[in-house]
Amino acid sequence: MTPSPAPRSVRTPVLDVAYSEAGPSDGELVVLLHGFPYDPHAYDECVPPLAAAGCRVVVPYLRGYGPTRFLEPETPRSGQQAALAKDLLDFMDALGLARATLVGYDWGGRAACIVAALWPERVRGLVSVGGYNIQDIPGSVKPAPPEQERRLWYQYYFHTERGRAGLAQHRFDLCRLLWRLWSPTWRFSDSTYAQTASSFENPDFVEVVIQSYRHRYGYAPGDPALEPIEVQLVAQPSISVPTLNLHGADDGVTPLPSSDWAAAHFSGPYERRVIDGVGHNLPQEAPAAVVSAVSDLLAHN
Repeated sequence: MTPSPAPRSVRTPVLDVAYSEAGPSDGELVVLLHGFPYDPHAYDECVPPLAAAGCRVVVPYLRGYGPTRFLEPETPRSGQQAALAKDLLDFMDALGLARATLVGYDWGGRAACIVAALWPERVRGLVSVGGYNIQDIPGSVKPAPPEQERRLWYQYYFHTERGRAGLAQHRFDLCRLLWRLWSPTWRFSDSTYAQTASSFENPDFVEVVIQSYRHRYGYAPGDPALEPIEVQLVAQPSISVPTLNLHGADDGVTPLPSSDWAAAHFSGPYERRVIDGVGHNLPQEAPAAVVSAVSDLLAHN
């Protein structure tokens, strides 16, 4: 396991964002975005080869994780999709990153997809684990097939106050359980999990997570300042930037669909790659697949 560089920080209008950086300052910009319940350590084995290839690699902690902090106590502790996307855009602005290749999965994939859809001039290419990660919140009232509903038990748990208390009290064990269920073929060590789980001790982790899972079903209001972005997302905007969709064949929460329904949401160059023997935490389980995808995008776009 390769240790991550010591985190730096940069201020945006809302956050003090912790991040690590590697590679030459004038290299091709690559931003790597983690999901729930993970942190930047998911990319520990991706960063060195990308940096060695000449990329400037930047890996932020999302709001509610690790050393990242809100600047003001009155800012809503929202985990809604528009918040994640605006955080990414603000982060790029704060670092002067005019245009970058974005890599993301889970929450990070959602942020990357939204920025690619609404601000394509800021994105050279997109590696999106799971494909089109923009939520259809009005459509969330439609039930999924029962087998998929079973996989989403944790989301319904978080809709209750019992779930909020459970996450607060048992975050270490609960998130470890999700790692096991979502990546059933990955044999991670106690130390690997503990290294990431320390990021869940952020004082805003519970509130950000609970709001995220309630908002996506319309069970919690969003941050009013972000409503213009949410309005645009209702239309499920297409993504025009060159995209590689990576999907773990053994993903335990978002199983590989029999047909590539996500393709209809991409109007630019697009390819899906199925990675056998890999679950939901694809960058940490199959870092070579991520590095290859970034390299291919940079070589052909």
